[in-house]
Formats: sequence, C-alpha cells, structure tokens
Amino acid sequence: MRAVTFQAPGEVRVEERPAPILLAADDAIVRVEASGICGSDLHLYHGRIPLEAGFILGHEFVGTITAAGPDVTDVAVGDRVLGCFVTACGRCFFCRRRDFHKCIEGRVFGHGKTLGGLQGAQAEQVLVPHANLTLRRVPPGLSTDAALFAGDVMGTGFHAVRSAEVAPGDVVVVLGLGPVGLCAVQAARAIGAGQVIAVDSVPERLAMAERFGGTPVHLTEQDPKGAVRKATSGRGADACIDAVGHPDVLDLACRLARNGGTISVTGVYSERCQVHMGLVWIKALTLKTGQANVIGHVDAVLAMMTAGLLDPTPLVSRHVPLAEAPEAYAAYARREALKIVLMP
Repeated sequence: MRAVTFQAPGEVRVEERPAPILLAADDAIVRVEASGICGSDLHLYHGRIPLEAGFILGHEFVGTITAAGPDVTDVAVGDRVLGCFVTACGRCFFCRRRDFHKCIEGRVFGHGKTLGGLQGAQAEQVLVPHANLTLRRVPPGLSTDAALFAGDVMGTGFHAVRSAEVAPGDVVVVLGLGPVGLCAVQAARAIGAGQVIAVDSVPERLAMAERFGGTPVHLTEQDPKGAVRKATSGRGADACIDAVGHPDVLDLACRLARNGGTISVTGVYSERCQVHMGLVWIKALTLKTGQANVIGHVDAVLAMMTAGLLDPTPLVSRHVPLAEAPEAYAAYARREALKIVLMP
C-alpha cells in the first residue's frame, strides 16, 4: 500500500509499505478514504517532536472496515467509520474514570515510539487497535469532511470548551485561530457562550471566526486586552483557550482571564515553559492542560454535528491526492490552508 512517511524535518515522502494485518482480537483494519493533515502533524514535520525516519504519519481518518478481530463487537466489516486520534482499552483505571486520553494502553496514530509506536493513517489502510472505542460509525448523511473532524480537531475544540467549564452567557477568549481554535469558537457559541473573542493575526482566520459567531480581534493591529475589558466591564474573561501552544500566548491568556477564571491549554507544548505563577496565584486561576479526551466527547460531537449545531466543513481548504502529500505538507507549513484532506 502507499503511505506518507516522515523522512527528516521538512521532508515527507509517499512510499510503498506492507499492508497492515490484525494483531489482536479487538483490532480492525480500515481502508482509508480520507485523512487529514493537522496542526500537530506540523510539529512532527518541523522536527519539534522527535519522530523516526520512515514512520507513517497521520491521525485523522475516515474509511471502511475491511477486517476485524473476534472481539470487535461495536462496529463490523463493511461499516463506514471515523477514527479517534488516540486509542483506549476501555478497561484500565483511567478508562473506568472516562479519562480515555490517559489510558495505560493508549497510543496516538502517527506519532512514533514516543506516543506508542502506532503507524499513522495517511495511507491506503490503517491498523486500528481497540476498535470498539477508537472507531465510530459515520452517521447517515454526515459528510466525509465533517466526520474527519469529529475524532480530532472538533473533538479537541469541544474538549477545550468543556474543560474550561464554559457556561451559558460566559465571555470566552480563544487565542489562535487554526482549525482547533476555530472549532473552539464554534463549540463555545453552540454551548451558549455570550461572547467569544477570537484573537489571531491572519485576516482570513479572523473572518472565519466571525462566520462562526466569534468577535474577531487582530493580535497586533487591535487591542485584545481592551476588547476583553469592554466586553466584561473590566473584570476579564470567564475562560481563555490557548489553542497555539506558545509561552507568549499562555501569558496573554493569564492576563486576559478574570479573577477565578479558567485557562484551557489545548495547544501542544513539548518544551519547558515559564509561567508567571504570581499572576496565576493572585488571580486564583485554574489551568487545564493536556491532550483532548476525544473518545469521551466523540458521541456528543457527532450528535451536535448531525443536529446542525456544529459544522467544521468550511475549514477544509482543499482535497489533495495522497501522491501529492509532500506538496500538501509544504503548503500547510506556509499557512496557505486551514485543513488539507488527503484522498488515497
């Protein structure tokens, strides 16, 4: 089969690889019809997160089950399914607490040995461990593009809003309007936030945030602090979402949040980061961090998509044949697209 492999920072390649085989009784194999290039793939592409040369990339996928082990009972051969970006066993201490993203056996697709050594989904086929939890049937009528978001990007944006405990009427700030940040804007509005202030420096992304119901604020040409003060009578935002993963963004989030507010750090951090703990302490802020619990949220996200409350499809910039993945990665790295979908 053909697959997109990491070679070195800034270099990916489409190579022939052996087709996957079932290894465990609850494994499934999915014939991929669409996979996404995600912002976290860029961390690998740029060498920010170490990855072995030759490893298959990708953790967002939609396709059809072609084989399944005897313990796979919730989905079946022939089902059209979407995959969550991380697997979970359903049995361990963390899974029993519904913290599926912290599963002892959890593995992230396409991120190398650091995160479980599970080959990725930017390929013609993908092996899916613990298929009963990792896969979901695509609801009738839901497009491939929409389904592709449920298992990662929209699930992550939704998780950011849920972890920030956003309540109806709250003022929320989303810092960084990549796909996850834009999905967080949409999710916050769907949950009932009174106002969502969306901050970025890319005009097209600010326009998309406005389309999704946010109040766009340019990071440098406008005054985010002033916008938050005006929206809250000076008290600060009820919740701030760091959808970037950069120390300057986290610091700004801490300054924009009100006393007793919550910071949801959903952007990826892989390095040490200084935090002004005096500010966090005096304001009694709550920081929520870590990978998104997409398995815990995927059913709610799919239900909201089916009901028309969430629709991430405007974020898809282009569809590209799998063979053109190297060019697609380069374009994505140049910020020429919000979401690129690879079609095997």
